[in-house]
Amino acid sequence: MIRILLVDDHELVRAGLRSRLEAERDVVVVGEADRAETAVVEAHKLQPDVVLLDVLLPRKSGFETIPDLVRAAPNARVLVVSSLTSPSGVRRALSAGAAGYLPKRASDGDLLSAIRLVAGGSGYVDPDLGARLVNPNDSPKLEPLSERERDVLHLLALGHTNQEIGGKLFISVRTVDTHRAHIMQKLGLDTRAELVMFALANGVIGVETG
Repeated sequence: MIRILLVDDHELVRAGLRSRLEAERDVVVVGEADRAETAVVEAHKLQPDVVLLDVLLPRKSGFETIPDLVRAAPNARVLVVSSLTSPSGVRRALSAGAAGYLPKRASDGDLLSAIRLVAGGSGYVDPDLGARLVNPNDSPKLEPLSERERDVLHLLALGHTNQEIGGKLFISVRTVDTHRAHIMQKLGLDTRAELVMFALANGVIGVETG
């Protein structure tokens, strides 16, 4: 029996995952957590076989939590299941000690296959994400950005308005708009949510811990 700990800050997501997994004879959900600190405590207490982890958590990110989970439950395997699917995010999770990475849009079959593979000691990366990992042209980097654009990216990702950014950097709102457009174009991003996830995955910002 594969014992699972679910870690996601959205109750509906956890409920959906639990529902998908409870139908399987070889899988059992032994616990849930909605944030990093609780996840580590539960991992230590329950000693699960697999931790299904979203990296976008409040207060402390899943990226930062993976090493803590591995220390708390040395025999557990961390399988990231997240809406963040940038190649840099996948690399960061695997480097931190995750055994696998799966997008939240994955099918039930892919989820169960990934769980069984990592529980058995293998690694797993969603095929589409794996293809992007080996093709550097699909992985946005910070290098194309100028220093000023990086400053604007940092402040945008922290949630500042264009007016606030202009005041902090002593530039006009129109100039901020121009920098923002260039950033989105260079990084291949469409929305502010994608910008924030990119910033998290690339270490431009961290998750507030206070």
